[in-house]
Amino acid sequence: MKIILGNDLPLKRVAPDYVKVALISTAIIWGVVVAVLLVVSCVVTFATDSLVWRIIVWAVTAAMLIGAIVDAFLTPRRVRAIGYAELPEELVIRAGLLFQKLVLVPYGRMQQVNVETGPLLSRFGLAKIELVTASATTNASIEGLPLAEAERLREKLMELGGAHMEGI
Repeated sequence: MKIILGNDLPLKRVAPDYVKVALISTAIIWGVVVAVLLVVSCVVTFATDSLVWRIIVWAVTAAMLIGAIVDAFLTPRRVRAIGYAELPEELVIRAGLLFQKLVLVPYGRMQQVNVETGPLLSRFGLAKIELVTASATTNASIEGLPLAEAERLREKLMELGGAHMEGI
């Protein structure tokens, strides 16, 4: 059943520049984590005579550094896996490599469509669309859209949402 994972859907992809944004974000987050662990490792190394604690903190630091490298390596593939499709009755959002996530948002359930941008996204001319629905558990968003496409999609989704709400 390929349709469950959205393989047969005509998915539109996010902007290729979003790979750069995701890599910069990943580098900042992992850079802070690894820097803190390096400081802790150095402090433990010079403050204690226990070889066990030295081995533990340096092993954790090395594991986190390896995790950062793997995450940076997978980030471009993760971004390319993000896609969305505008179907007649609903918006479909797909993301994920190993653990794929498929979100179907009926147009009639949309209450609000937010377009957000931050310093890093706006630097590359990108935006994030967040869908607010009648369900509190629905977490539907598409990050990495070109700003013009995000505005177009917001207008279209609000128009379709209003049209489908009238039929309820």
